[in-house]
Amino acid sequence: MRCVSVCVRGEWFRVPCGGPSASVQSVGSEALQRYCEVKKLEDADRDMEFSMRRCRGGELLHPQDKAEDVLEDNDFVQLGKGLQLNLPVSSANRQNSYQEPKEYIPLDGNSLTTADLINLGQGLFQIKLTPEAEEKIRKSREVIDTFIREDRVAYGVNTGFGKFARTLISKEQLAQLQENLVHSHCAGVGAPLSVERTRMLLALRINVLAKGHSGISLETVDAMIKAFNASCLSWVPEKGTVGASGDLAPLAHLALGLMGEGRMWSPQSGWADAKAVLEGHGLKPLVLKPKEGISLINGTQLISSLGAEAVERALGVAKQADVIAALTLEALKGSTKAFHSAIHAVRPHPGQMGVAERLRSLLDSDVFPSQISESHRSCNRVQDAYTLRCIPQVHGVVNDTIAFVHKVISTELNSATDNPLVFADTGETISGGNFHGEYPAKALDYLAIGVHELASISERRIERLVNPALSELPAFLTQDGGLNSGFMIAHCTAAALVSESKALCHPSSIDSLSTSAATEDHVSMGGWAARKALRVVEHVEQVLAIELLAACQALEFLHPLKTTTPLEKVYKLLRSVVSPWDRDRVMSPDIEAAHTLIRQQKVWSTVQPYMDKYRKTVQA
Repeated sequence: MRCVSVCVRGEWFRVPCGGPSASVQSVGSEALQRYCEVKKLEDADRDMEFSMRRCRGGELLHPQDKAEDVLEDNDFVQLGKGLQLNLPVSSANRQNSYQEPKEYIPLDGNSLTTADLINLGQGLFQIKLTPEAEEKIRKSREVIDTFIREDRVAYGVNTGFGKFARTLISKEQLAQLQENLVHSHCAGVGAPLSVERTRMLLALRINVLAKGHSGISLETVDAMIKAFNASCLSWVPEKGTVGASGDLAPLAHLALGLMGEGRMWSPQSGWADAKAVLEGHGLKPLVLKPKEGISLINGTQLISSLGAEAVERALGVAKQADVIAALTLEALKGSTKAFHSAIHAVRPHPGQMGVAERLRSLLDSDVFPSQISESHRSCNRVQDAYTLRCIPQVHGVVNDTIAFVHKVISTELNSATDNPLVFADTGETISGGNFHGEYPAKALDYLAIGVHELASISERRIERLVNPALSELPAFLTQDGGLNSGFMIAHCTAAALVSESKALCHPSSIDSLSTSAATEDHVSMGGWAARKALRVVEHVEQVLAIELLAACQALEFLHPLKTTTPLEKVYKLLRSVVSPWDRDRVMSPDIEAAHTLIRQQKVWSTVQPYMDKYRKTVQA
């Protein structure tokens, strides 16, 4: 029979829709009846007038409509007094256009990439275990079941945790032990992770469990997979992990929702009671078996999932920084001689050589003639300022930094970070320290320091564009200066972002505070390393968005001269979303539009075919 979940004054009830003739009114009346019985309310409350609205889409339902005509199976509905409905979530928190993906990414605990994880976070794929992973999980669980059957002592299975590791727990209390662990560790604070980041966190935890070293049951992992594929996502506060013994608080909140407690989100319901969301999708809350609590919350998955996003975004913005810098070089009538291959061959850092090659592929006048370049070919300028001349050296080390961090994070995504670890081939559990987040913490601190330099040098190039003493262009790139201020404050925004990032680049992993009564006496602070790395990457994107706007505005003053073909395509790309600056206007939307182009890597995709053409021409 078709059923719906109805929210009455914050309480959720699973209500059958009745037969073919059942109305919306009868469904609401049944939900109100159940609410009154639970709350022991008077009869008058049972007869109150009410209205009903679907959570997904927000449509107001007519009470006389047939329920089967207007409500879907497992739908979510809000009931309110009269027409005053306080929906559990705003429309911004629902995804009314959500389409369930049809394709799968198989998880085996060994081959998940950062790009895969981003795609899973965006809801582009469902997940499933490989047969090999299923077998490894079964064998690992058999070890735990054997320990329990033979009354053998194992940390986290039949002992307390942390300082209580020497406290033995009776067999009758083993399930309660795991529930207590999750409840007590749900101590996070702050805003919840976004839907996308929670998807990534859940997917990554499942991938780590797929390695078969956690002792969790296949039944529990399957339930987690079903929740992921239905986009039933727990409320996970972003703060509270010190990054040793894993990301305990965030992962505990992740587990709590799967247990049907706390709050949970789905595209159909928005944020609502976790049990109601699960049941609304035909899912059952987890019932934890021995060791399963610690298997769910012990690991570095918050650091690593946020780190994966940071490093993927850094990869994207670093490539596009070269393109935007090339635009600025053209607008400032800079020289391409500093990018000659011979210069970089004698200092052969991979990143430096790669950036120089990309700049040549965008600026080589033999392949892509530039009228701007031709216009100053006979000038008496010997060399450019460092922000132009040293682009390969500065951008290059950023690329090498990102490559290093990408390798560390990729390894971490496919690592067993539990404690204790279960080794089915020898039938033993071994306590260790793989949960310590120092690897990703140090790498992400390094990422923040490295990628920040793209914003630092970009801000200096913006200064050259807006300063008439340095650019030979109108002050602040505007006509009628004085009446118009042009890019004056856009440059201030770039400077503010760079300055803020300087503070964020202070490494969090150099700090350590002893916790758990000195049992956990050295921690990584990796959660903050990951969150601030993401903020630094976003600042870099925004500063480069301002440089992109400024460089294209500078080209307006060089018309009718044109730059190279690939850079003209970038100019046209920007002009498809941002018009030229002919007089002062609100600039924030322009910055956001340019930022979106960078986030979507459209700057890179625009020039990539021309860069490929250049390489083929050079190699011919």
